[in-house]
Amino acid sequence: QVSLVESGGGLVRTGDSLTLSCKPWGRTYETRAMAWFRQAPGKRREFVAAIAMRAGHLYYGESVKGRGTISRDYGTTTVDLRINDLKPEDTATYLCAVDPPIYERDWNSTLWGTWGQGIQVTVSP
Repeated sequence: QVSLVESGGGLVRTGDSLTLSCKPWGRTYETRAMAWFRQAPGKRREFVAAIAMRAGHLYYGESVKGRGTISRDYGTTTVDLRINDLKPEDTATYLCAVDPPIYERDWNSTLWGTWGQGIQVTVSP
């Protein structure tokens, strides 16, 4: 059993930057990739970014391209997501995920096997 611990959320202002962290906890654990999604009230869950833990392949959703950076610390299996120039439309619950779909082309879908509880990010105008 693995649990995902997300941190770094909170209330920020438009134009600020924020870094979210996700760390799997539990038995010795290795995932092929980790990802961040987000979900705003009344909206479907949206892909934000993903990273292949060994190969380092990076994927970004359209909403954060050019503003987001996903990175990994392979030794600690921690993945960070930094978003610059935050906007009110970035307000959402951000969720970390591990156990990716088999094919990388599907990593922007919600077919990941394990999810964190989510952490709130609120961007004030």
